Amino acid sequence: MSSVAFVTLGCKVNQFETEVMEGLFKEAGYEILPHEAKADIYVINTCSVTSLGDKKSRQLIRRVQRQNPEAIIAVTGCYAQIAPEQIKAIEGVRVVLGTANRSRIVEYVEQAIAGNGRIIDGVTDIMKVREFEDIPILDMPTRTRAFLKIQEGCNNFCSYCIIPYTRGPLRSRPLDSIRREAEKLLANGFKEIVFTGIHLGAYGRDFKDGTDLADAARAVLDLPGLRRLRVGSLESIELSPELLELLREHPRFSHHLHLPLQAGSDYVLEKMNRHYNREEFAQLLAQVRQAVPGVAVSTDIIVGFPGETEEMFAESLAYIRSLRFARMHVFPYSPRTGTPAASMPNQVPDPVKKDRVHRLQKLGEEMSEAFCSEYLGTTQQVLFETCHEGQSNGLTDTYIRVYTDDKVELGEIYHVSLQRLYKDGVYGKIVSAVQI
Repeated sequence: MSSVAFVTLGCKVNQFETEVMEGLFKEAGYEILPHEAKADIYVINTCSVTSLGDKKSRQLIRRVQRQNPEAIIAVTGCYAQIAPEQIKAIEGVRVVLGTANRSRIVEYVEQAIAGNGRIIDGVTDIMKVREFEDIPILDMPTRTRAFLKIQEGCNNFCSYCIIPYTRGPLRSRPLDSIRREAEKLLANGFKEIVFTGIHLGAYGRDFKDGTDLADAARAVLDLPGLRRLRVGSLESIELSPELLELLREHPRFSHHLHLPLQAGSDYVLEKMNRHYNREEFAQLLAQVRQAVPGVAVSTDIIVGFPGETEEMFAESLAYIRSLRFARMHVFPYSPRTGTPAASMPNQVPDPVKKDRVHRLQKLGEEMSEAFCSEYLGTTQQVLFETCHEGQSNGLTDTYIRVYTDDKVELGEIYHVSLQRLYKDGVYGKIVSAVQI
């Protein structure tokens, strides 16, 4: 068996972990194929944020089994962690590995190849894991922005979320490892690094020596070749003054924060077991904008949480409008078996959730257009990422999507004149390449 294909569901952390596992297989001499190819081995990195994620994971397992009934199928990720017995029952599965011991994925697959049909179970009790699994990057990702996972686990236990049970307690990557892996990425031509983690704002808390996310940022901000550092989703209450100072003062730190609000009603926030209220979130947002003028703040909102009335939703709409987010991701509440919220009374009917999603998405589009409009007529630095039918697009440091028909080299940063609203961002003309 010499070829392996990967299928990834879920978040940027999962994407990073797939890239790490790809590197392990390449290092062992395997050929990496596209997921739609007929491969000898399939590795499916699953998501379990919602019950729909579980369903999609099962569908993917069955799909690749039909592609090649003789293949070894290895299933890893959050769904594998929370429901290994369900996965073992699916035809074709030969390896089940949760969210720990990814470094042994090749070993487990090779045991399955030699195992005469025996299923290899590598799932461990994730709640007892206390150390960050520090797997070095052995192969470079093919994207133009490099994700770097620096934290694992979550201790928040929001009432709708299964992730603390699939990822376990907080674990942080040592600072020297962060710097070493960032150096590899920059040496391979990446201009932007994005810190990712499950509960990123809690980075360093498990070290119990005062280390925090600002220290992780300092570990890479002075590295030659870095043009941008961006951080993934952060809990608002975990924004430290030191991190805000770095965001304001350091020219390489992107002026963009993703701060999930999740709900605009104090009643719903309390039922979600979020650790703030509307007033506290608004005050923190004002402090962020005062500390870092021009910062882009994006957010996540869940609508239709159990007990959310039409009056609460209307209250949320008005509150969210007042916060002037640059971008907003809206999700209907999806009951997740095993979480407290799934058994709460007053579940909101699906048609009502769908209507509320539509109304909030419309507000999100209005806020995004208003934010982008503030930059029209200015020149911004854009890291170009993709090209489709001759039109390239990329991101400013404030996470505005910029499109151009001018010729650019993907993975490079250009000065771009922002001219008009276009698609989900703006249209621009190249002024010049940014000189390092």
